[in-house]
Amino acid sequence: MTTAVLSLGSNLGDRRATLQGAVDALLAGPDAPRAVAVSPVFETAPVGGPEQGAFLNAVLLVDSGGSPRELLARAQRTEQEFDRVREVRWGPRTLDVDVIVFGGTRSEDPELTLPHPRAHERAFVLRPWLEADPGAELPGHGPVPDLLTRIGEDQDLERRDDLALSLPRGT
Repeated sequence: MTTAVLSLGSNLGDRRATLQGAVDALLAGPDAPRAVAVSPVFETAPVGGPEQGAFLNAVLLVDSGGSPRELLARAQRTEQEFDRVREVRWGPRTLDVDVIVFGGTRSEDPELTLPHPRAHERAFVLRPWLEADPGAELPGHGPVPDLLTRIGEDQDLERRDDLALSLPRGT
C-alpha cells in the first residue's frame, strides 16, 4: 500500500455536498483505496484564472494498492460523476480532484506530474494537508509547515468547521 494525498475543491453548486460526495465516491467499491484521513474544509479565494466564487477545499489521504495512474483515473471518473467541465483553465468547477503525492513517486509525465507541480505554492492544498497529517512532507520540497511559512498570508483561507466532511463507514 502506498499513501497518497488527494486535493479536493469545488466552487459551483452545493460545494459541501459535492466534496462529501467525492469522498464517498473515491472510497467506494472493491478496488477503492483505503481512507487514512480527511482534513477539515477550508473556504478559499480562487488562485489564478478568471474572476469566480470562493472554493471549498479539503484533502483526503488514502492508502492505495494500485498505481498512480489508476488513482488518477479514479479521480477523473469522480470529477465526471459531478459534471466537471474543462472549458477554462483554472475556471469555476463543480469538482476538482488532484493527485498531489503518491508515496515518494516522482514523475515528469505531463498527464500526471508527481508530486503535483504547484502544490508547494498553494496554501489551499498545504494547510488542509497539514491538518490531516501533522508530519506532512512534500517530496522534493520539504516539510509542509516550512512551505506554508514561505507562502505567508498571501492566500485567503478560512477553516469551516461547520462544513466538516466524514469518511464512509467501514473505511
